[in-house]
Amino acid sequence: MELTSDIWTDRGGDYLPDVYHEWLEDGPGEGKKTFLAEVDGDVAGIVQAVMLSADEAWFQSMRVSSDHRRQGVSQRLNEALFEWAREQGATVGRVMIFSWNTASFAAARTAGFEPRTEFRFAHVEPDSDATAPADYSVSSDPTAAWRYWTHSDAREHLAGLGLAPEESWAMRELTREDVETFANETAVFAVEGESGRAGTAYRTRIYDRQTDDGETETWAEYGVGAWDDVDAARALFAAIARDGATVGADRTRVMIPETATFVTDAAYAGAGLADEPDFVLEIGLSTTT
Repeated sequence: MELTSDIWTDRGGDYLPDVYHEWLEDGPGEGKKTFLAEVDGDVAGIVQAVMLSADEAWFQSMRVSSDHRRQGVSQRLNEALFEWAREQGATVGRVMIFSWNTASFAAARTAGFEPRTEFRFAHVEPDSDATAPADYSVSSDPTAAWRYWTHSDAREHLAGLGLAPEESWAMRELTREDVETFANETAVFAVEGESGRAGTAYRTRIYDRQTDDGETETWAEYGVGAWDDVDAARALFAAIARDGATVGADRTRVMIPETATFVTDAAYAGAGLADEPDFVLEIGLSTTT
């Protein structure tokens, strides 16, 4: 609590005190490692590493105490992260930074991270009666969904990344096996128009979140949203709206590429949008010293 007391005070405070105790419950062999930095017995910093695939590491929630900033604490934490991730077989590591958190940009670049992609969340109102444009249909065919993804502008912009099912607020490369798993265990959407495949999405998870008023809301999260044009977006969002209603969600969020086309398409198609995007940065680990 003390470590994070002066972080993001103008944005409702830091989320870390709400989740760090869950980190402590992770045992060895679970593909996670939390590092704590101490200076003269004081807590100086904390960060966590997570293996999302056999060779993709995710680094999250780097925090350094205000009393120990600019003293090399983050550098030491990064060194520990990179060493541990390499030992697990990681060849790449990634971080996510809110676009308003400009102080973290320089720190990440100094540590060797390079810009990879950016995205934004779109919000679709759950609606069991949502309808798609007449010329479009939506199936749960994982082959059609995967084939569209491999040739889509969204995949190119997102560098093949989608929200990871293994960890919230994390991204990794999507595989064909992932799409088949989503089709069997959560939900996959493949949009078809008169000209063929026109869009795709998948549901990552359903989770509960407490509002500022103390109420509990159920959210359905969709790991990517991709489409060809506005009508295809409308068809995809209608399918997501119906799916959200089916699983009992109060709200949804859909990860979409942060481009002028995708963001304005989403708004034109009737979706709500997050106020700001998020950035993903990446570092190669196989030769990093």
